[in-house]
Amino acid sequence: MKKFLIVGLGNIGDKYENTRHNIGFKILDELATKEEITFESQKLGAISKFRFKGRTFILLKPSTYMNLSGKSVKYWLTKENIPLENLLVICDDLNLDFGSIRVKPKGSDGGHNGLKDINAVLQTQQYPRFRFGVGSEFSKGRQVDYVLGEWDSDENKLLPERLNKSIELIKSFGTAGLNNTMNAFNGT
Repeated sequence: MKKFLIVGLGNIGDKYENTRHNIGFKILDELATKEEITFESQKLGAISKFRFKGRTFILLKPSTYMNLSGKSVKYWLTKENIPLENLLVICDDLNLDFGSIRVKPKGSDGGHNGLKDINAVLQTQQYPRFRFGVGSEFSKGRQVDYVLGEWDSDENKLLPERLNKSIELIKSFGTAGLNNTMNAFNGT
């Protein structure tokens, strides 16, 4: 049986719930709602699982805060005996327009502190990641305020369709593979 660890990056706590930086959590929450499953607090994160087309998807929302996500990711990869190529890390990306999707097989952290910590703890950049564009509508020096800010009204109207697209992408990653998923979803 094939198992996949799908990690949504975010920060725990109500004050972060609807922020741009928490898009990883938001996507996994939407997927859990659609699959009618719930998250359970476990070691270093909230976990939920579902099966789809003979695959097991393990959803992880690290409880370590964004900048220390690596410890949680490593623990669950090891515990569930999941190879790196079956890991998908979901994060926000300031370099992509709002709602844009980019899936890559590997890469640098691109200035993202969650990815930076995962790269350091796993001692590799060789794992798939799904970057969700949050845009860059902020003035110089206001980056932190922007990513920790809540979605504006226009973004909120468009989010449901983008969340559905993200769920399709996750299922495709587990069933059709990374290359087919990149071809089908990058730039959509």
